[in-house]
Amino acid sequence: MNLDTLISSNAVISNNNIKSKKRALELLAETLAADATLLNQQAREDNQDSEDIDALEIFHLLTEREKLGSTGMGHGVALPHTRTNLTEHAIGAFLKLDNGIDFDSPDDQATDLIFALMVPEHYTDEHLKILAYLAELFSDEAFCNTIRNTTNTQDIYDHLMSWQLTSQAS
Repeated sequence: MNLDTLISSNAVISNNNIKSKKRALELLAETLAADATLLNQQAREDNQDSEDIDALEIFHLLTEREKLGSTGMGHGVALPHTRTNLTEHAIGAFLKLDNGIDFDSPDDQATDLIFALMVPEHYTDEHLKILAYLAELFSDEAFCNTIRNTTNTQDIYDHLMSWQLTSQAS
């Protein structure tokens, strides 16, 4: 899997002002909405403006999913996700926090690495494959430590893009 088709460098955020799960999901929803709107505009062949994707609707979808059970994986990582008809593309956004927040993770550890995923409704198998890939990625302790020690968002993006290559080489 290539993450470059899932997440743009604009969708990587490093922020130390987030203090709650709700605010983290709001920021990730805003980022997902912006990227989805851009992708939809690029996909339109007639170059007419397409409607903006509503960040609040994405936020509600993510929070509804959280009500089913926390998407916190433990070890400081969460993978909030949703399926929706708002997009025809799988879209990701990544948030690195300087200070972890409570994400209702099974190990009760503070969460500081959050990768949000939004996929089209019909992405049943693809959705599960992407989540499995992300779970493998963020289960790599060395990778997570590298991300935690990186402050520049472009460098974080580059690490996300290069993980598959480095993990396969080892």
